[in-house]
Amino acid sequence: MGRLFWKFFLCILLAQVTAAVGIGSAFWLRERARSQAAELDTGPPAWIALDAAAATLRHGGLPALRGMLGELQRPQVLVLDHLGQELLGRAVPPGLAAEARRQLASGEATRGVRRLAGPDGADYIAFVRRQFRGPPPGVIQAGGSPRGPGPGFGYRVSQGAGIVAATLASLLFAALLAWYFSRPIRALRSAFEAAAAGDLAPRFTTGGRAGDELSDLGRDFDRMSARLAALMDGQRRLLHDVSHELRSPLARLQAAVGLAHQQPDKIGSSLDRIERESMRMDKLVGELLTLSRLEASPGLARTEQLDLSELADEIAADARFEAGPVVPTIRVQAPGPIIVQGDPDLLWSALENVVRNAIRHGGSGGSVEIVLHAAGGQAHIDVLDRGPGIAEADLEAVFQPFFRAHPNKVDGHGLGLAIAQRVLAAHGGSIGAARREGGGLRMRLSLPLQA
Repeated sequence: MGRLFWKFFLCILLAQVTAAVGIGSAFWLRERARSQAAELDTGPPAWIALDAAAATLRHGGLPALRGMLGELQRPQVLVLDHLGQELLGRAVPPGLAAEARRQLASGEATRGVRRLAGPDGADYIAFVRRQFRGPPPGVIQAGGSPRGPGPGFGYRVSQGAGIVAATLASLLFAALLAWYFSRPIRALRSAFEAAAAGDLAPRFTTGGRAGDELSDLGRDFDRMSARLAALMDGQRRLLHDVSHELRSPLARLQAAVGLAHQQPDKIGSSLDRIERESMRMDKLVGELLTLSRLEASPGLARTEQLDLSELADEIAADARFEAGPVVPTIRVQAPGPIIVQGDPDLLWSALENVVRNAIRHGGSGGSVEIVLHAAGGQAHIDVLDRGPGIAEADLEAVFQPFFRAHPNKVDGHGLGLAIAQRVLAAHGGSIGAARREGGGLRMRLSLPLQA
């Protein structure tokens, strides 16, 4: 279960507990009021207790009656003197005393009330109080006639207040829960609206919200929008760079065509220029298509086993043949066959781009070394040169499309290392650049060994 589930669960549980506590309190108040409510007891035990009280007063006097009342717990007999005071000083509900007097004054046949006569001629009113356990009446009744608010009135007010409090508490928790979960959803909706309008700036990362599924969703949206912004910026930058790279050969083509029209005797050199510039544009378009294919579909179309040592030997031989006598010394050092799984054409293109860059930087009379070795389940190819090297700040930037560490000295479009990086990434490998002691550069290509 996720964190969001538990937040929903705990908030709803808390609301239910609060409602249960409120309703339980209302019922407790009702039962408490019921236990405190009283009315006249007219059952047989009440008759017996009243007869016993009358006999005790008549034969034993007032002290004997007080002793009897103190010892008698059930039923509870209350005796009022002519001043309305209970003989033992116990509290008597006013409504109960009034009901007893009313019944005596009306002359009705009463069973729960008795008028007692003492030896000294004093009159007393005795009645039995019954503890109420059933639904308490809202009024004191006599013969079915309501007499006004009775002992049950207060508990009904308390019960109503408890239910109202429980309802308000549940509404409060529900409102807080709705606000807590709707706030990030509204923020996410506004972020989607802003993204639809072209604003891809992150909005959730700096919100400081605690970790749950909604905040994770917001952070995922931030990463998505940041990635989209980077891709859009990359597309704009790529379009700008491609336009810039194509502008120069197109301008030279136009100049060669114009020169051929103006000087027909030099049409041969103009055609040579046109051919070179056409080849440059064809190479640029091919590299752009390769780069675009690798970025759009980083997976490999086909894979097979190949020997990196053999691949490096073939690339070095081709480089020596194409460059002629001015090529730097190219040496390949390999401990033996190093087998990997991959696309031969893509790996050839990646290693060839790195080697050609090393040859260009190495210069005439220099040396280029291709050193292969295996360690830690990885096959490593180190391409070493003794050229001018690259500034420390540019070691990461050389893998960006159209970047040139020496734009005025090196021929090319700055796409070779970008293609090599994406080829290595598609094979689960990596490529990195480092400066060498004594000058020059080391490019390391790493690939997983064939298991």
